[in-house]
Amino acid sequence: MTRLPNLMVAPNGARLTKADHPALPMTLPEIVVTARDCQAAGADGLHLHLRDAGGGHLLDAGAYREAVQELNAQVPDMAIQITTEAVGKYDPPHQRQVALQSGAMSVSASIRELCRDTEDVTRGFYTECAAQGIAIQHILYDRADGDLLCQTLPSGLLNSSDLQLLFVLGRYAADQNSDPHDLDDFMDWLGVHDLSPDWAVCAFGQNETASLVYAAKLGGKCRVGFENARVHADGRKALNNAERVIAVRDAIKHQ
Repeated sequence: MTRLPNLMVAPNGARLTKADHPALPMTLPEIVVTARDCQAAGADGLHLHLRDAGGGHLLDAGAYREAVQELNAQVPDMAIQITTEAVGKYDPPHQRQVALQSGAMSVSASIRELCRDTEDVTRGFYTECAAQGIAIQHILYDRADGDLLCQTLPSGLLNSSDLQLLFVLGRYAADQNSDPHDLDDFMDWLGVHDLSPDWAVCAFGQNETASLVYAAKLGGKCRVGFENARVHADGRKALNNAERVIAVRDAIKHQ
């Protein structure tokens, strides 16, 4: 499996609009421009969300296929990862279909969302992705999600060095802001289960930079961008996604 990028940008997410930040990319041409700028700033991967004609969250295998092809042509050295996030609109069969039929080789998926279906169906999906060489980065919002992953994932995939995880910090805090030490419980969970995955962190709010620096110190990779935070560590509003990439890149470099 292809390894996770060291510094992935998540430029838009599923829910935000230009009312949240005027530089938030929503159309594919805007995403392409953002991808170029973020690649030049030091990002080596992009977490891709698409929108429908009305600006709403879209999971569509055909639209993803076209977008991934365009991004591969425009930023050929940048890893492209699609999302299967439900956002209350999509059910697990649709999420699985998108993951398997979009042509993307890197997919982000929440274990708690997919496990709305039965364990054997979800386990079969993960097995099929592995057989097709599709790398699933499992989104874990808390330790309970990790335990659910251990219960659901076939042991060969769970204990593989190809296992990809994303630890989400701060999403369900009252103000959505993260704390670097939110990561500690995930690190303890890894130790308890003797897992050595390819892992990354995303972190919400003004503490995004501090949280990603802490993750990098512990050997993790980082996902930065407007999906999770639109401000710098000092509270200043970021001009664009590339500026956030530079801020985190430099903070990690000088830690």
